[in-house]
Amino acid sequence: MKLLFIVRSTLFTAKGGDTIQVEETARHLRKIGVEVDIRKTNESMSYAAYDLLHFFNIIRPADILVHIKRSKKPFVVSTILIDYSGYDKQQRHGFAGKLFKLLPADGIEYVKTMYRYLLGRDRLMSTSYLWKGQRRSIQEVLRKTKAVLVQGEKEYTDLVRWYRVAPAFAIVHNGVNTELFQTIMPGSREKDTVLCVARIEGIKNQYNLVRALNNTAYKLVLIGDAAPNQKKYYRQCKEIAAGNVSFIGHLPQEQLVNYYAAAKVHILPSWFEVCGLSSLEAAAMGCRVIITDNGYARSYFNDAAFYCDPAKPASILQAIKKAMTADTNGELQYNITHNYTWQKTAEKTFSVYKKYIEQ
Repeated sequence: MKLLFIVRSTLFTAKGGDTIQVEETARHLRKIGVEVDIRKTNESMSYAAYDLLHFFNIIRPADILVHIKRSKKPFVVSTILIDYSGYDKQQRHGFAGKLFKLLPADGIEYVKTMYRYLLGRDRLMSTSYLWKGQRRSIQEVLRKTKAVLVQGEKEYTDLVRWYRVAPAFAIVHNGVNTELFQTIMPGSREKDTVLCVARIEGIKNQYNLVRALNNTAYKLVLIGDAAPNQKKYYRQCKEIAAGNVSFIGHLPQEQLVNYYAAAKVHILPSWFEVCGLSSLEAAAMGCRVIITDNGYARSYFNDAAFYCDPAKPASILQAIKKAMTADTNGELQYNITHNYTWQKTAEKTFSVYKKYIEQ
């Protein structure tokens, strides 16, 4: 069996959770005997060599349409369904903020896609996207795919509710690298340290996190680079930060281990989150985890995590206080390290491939 992963053109230059998802899924598929090649959407590729194509990020349909038309190959899509519209409508300022308040979610994504293309920050792979738009393009992908791979039933029901197309689906959770992120000895944590590992960008909401913890008794450590089009946001976060807030750039996963081991709490107060990989990694290392309730992370954590309202710094601070003082019994850590591994992700993905290649 030979598979081709087709990914966004910026997957390795603007790294995010999907970068790790793609690389780790491919690595573990290879371990069970599946041949996997990874190609960026703007690269040339020979489709004939592959049994199946696997795309990522349904909200970037222009990256997908061109290849399904050229290849005539069966394909599946890992949806990674993120709704940016809440942030775009409530937190964007200037002309963009005024415009986005008037547009539906798909209209906002269309404008952003065209903006990146016109500024030369990304390639527009499918010219048909120009007249089809975001919504119709996604609907076409959903009608033609063999199946979508989602991270929970709620993600699938939202997908169907938003686009009125109901493709076959499989729930395939993301995982953690248990070779790196393991149980540590108790008592080694800094009792006042709050960690946030994520790209610095508006959707991740570090600005409100900094506001919540400024001049408190907690030490906030932010690890991540600014997203390519979010340099101004990064500067704004640094400008308001008090002395108890520190910024560290992007770190490879091997170097994150020590930070997870030292922090008592990890927080990802995003405006929307499918499920942040850093939340899973922190949980695997025994951190108490705070996340947003906007998105699909609850399908992983249920009531074992702490939740906050990303719009309210007071809610963020209250969640941190609650997490800092709560008793824990290791149940979340055990659940993550035993049920959400990249090996299990690869095995489930492989079962999806076999079904549709055999057909």
